[in-house]
Amino acid sequence: MIIKNIIFIKLKDLLRKILILIENLKVNLNFLFIINRKTKLAKIYYGGSIKSNIGGPAVKIKKLKKFFPEYKWNFNIVYLLSNSIYLNASTINLLKEKNVPIILNQNGVFYPEWFTGDWEKENKKMSIIYHASNYIFWQSKFSQKASEKYLGKRLGSGEILYNSVDTNTFKPSGEIYTNKFTFLITGNINKRSNYRITTIIQSLEGLIKEYKNIHLNIAGCVEDKKYFLRKIKELQLDSYITFIDEFSQKEAPLIYQRANAYITIAYNDNCPSAVIEALSSGLPVLYSNSGGIPELVNKDSGIGLQVKEDWSKTQIPNVSDIQKGMIKIMENKENMSKAARIRAIENFDIKYWIKRHEEVIDELLN
Repeated sequence: MIIKNIIFIKLKDLLRKILILIENLKVNLNFLFIINRKTKLAKIYYGGSIKSNIGGPAVKIKKLKKFFPEYKWNFNIVYLLSNSIYLNASTINLLKEKNVPIILNQNGVFYPEWFTGDWEKENKKMSIIYHASNYIFWQSKFSQKASEKYLGKRLGSGEILYNSVDTNTFKPSGEIYTNKFTFLITGNINKRSNYRITTIIQSLEGLIKEYKNIHLNIAGCVEDKKYFLRKIKELQLDSYITFIDEFSQKEAPLIYQRANAYITIAYNDNCPSAVIEALSSGLPVLYSNSGGIPELVNKDSGIGLQVKEDWSKTQIPNVSDIQKGMIKIMENKENMSKAARIRAIENFDIKYWIKRHEEVIDELLN
C-alpha cells in the first residue's frame, strides 16, 4: 500500500511537470506565430487551469468559462488562480513584455500552520505572479493580509472579491426530509485535518444523551474514513453519523438541502465556497472564528467559535463551545436560516461576481 502511494505521488508530480512544460510552451508559441491580437473582445487564457465539477479551483474555472470562454491561442488577457499556477517566471516576464494583462485570483499562501514542506520556497514562486499581475482579486481581507505578510506589500491594483454562488441553484428545498436535526461537514479532509471531524464527533457524543434527534452528515473525500468508521462504531454512534462519498457540484445542492446547519472548524480558511453555498441553502453556520469566514457569516446567520491567531499551529475550538453553538443553532434554526439565505443573496450572488470581472477585464483591455 505504501509503495502504491509513493508511485501515485511520483506519477502525479511527473504529470504536473509535463502540464507546466506544455502550458509554458503554448504561451511562447502564441507569440511566435500569432501576430494580430489587437481586439477589444476579451479572449481569456486560464494558464492551464482545468474545469471540473469537483475541487475548488476547477469549479471556479468552470464558473468563469461559462461567462468568459477560453482562448488557448490568440488570447489577449490571462486569468490565473493562485492555487493552480502552471506558468513559470520566464513566461510571466514574456507576457509582461508583450503587454498582455494578467488577472490573479488570490486565495491562500504557504505558512507552517498548514504546509509541512518548504513554505518559503513556495511563497517565493507565488510572489512572482503576485507582484507581476495587473490586477488582483483577493478572496477575502484575510487573504490580502496573509499575502502581504508572506508575499510582500503589493503596489499594483486590486480589490476584495469574495467567492460567489448561484443563489437560484443553491437554495432551501422547502421540504422536511427527516425529523432529525442534521449538521453537515463537507470537504476533502486529509489526515492532517482530522481534527475537523474528530472534534465534532466528541461534541456530538456529549450532546446525544439530551438531544436524541441530532445527526451528522460528513460529505466529501475523507482520507482517514476507515479510522473514523471504527471510532464511530466503538463509540456506538453509528446511527448518528452518515458518510457521503465525494460529490460533484451538480450533486451539491441536494446535500445541503438535506441538512439543517453547517459546521466548519477548518482553521484560517481564506474564503471557502462551501460556506457561501451553505448560507445560500439556508443553513446557519457554526465556524472557527479565524481566516476569512468571519467576513462571510454575520451574527444573525451563524456562530463563530473563538480561537487565537496563529501562523504556526492549528487552533481548535473548545468542545464545550462547539456544543453550546450547536444547541443555540438548533434553538434558533428558523430565524438563522432566513438570515443565512438573505446574507448569501445580498452579498455573494454570482451576478455581482461576474459583473466585477466584466468591468475589470474591460478596463484592462480598453
